[in-house]
Amino acid sequence: MELTPKIELLNIDCMEYMAGLKDKAFDLAIVDPPYGIGEGGNNTSRHHSQAKYKASDWDKQPPPKEYFNELVRVSKNQIIWGANHFISRIPFDSSCWIYWHKDRYGDFADGELAYTSFKTAVRAYKFTWDGFRKQLPQDRIHPTEKPVSLYKWLLENYATGGG
Repeated sequence: MELTPKIELLNIDCMEYMAGLKDKAFDLAIVDPPYGIGEGGNNTSRHHSQAKYKASDWDKQPPPKEYFNELVRVSKNQIIWGANHFISRIPFDSSCWIYWHKDRYGDFADGELAYTSFKTAVRAYKFTWDGFRKQLPQDRIHPTEKPVSLYKWLLENYATGGG
């Protein structure tokens, strides 16, 4: 029997939401918080096709330590993109990082790192991705958006079946 996952979209402050959750409410949290590197889409030379994205200043600061403490409290496992920019704010070390190799070179990073709470070796995922270029396999609406196939791989390799 195939289960249809329940998807609920919320447009609320995540700290307020997490405060109302019980401990370990989620099996897995996959998050991509602001890295604090100023990548708000204002640099149009780096974003080649921004028609669906409105530039803003959301990426001035990474989340505070309290965000990561709450995230660990409400989830059994975590995958946190960009953690190399704020690792001192995450309350636990990790032996298992995920490296997304973008298979491209230039002024964008060659890849991205994600902290995980899993106790396995470092894992890599290779998928060509080149910023906001139009030839990509999905329409993009955000400057730090990840490929759908990356999240499919994460779920296949790190999520447990529901029931």
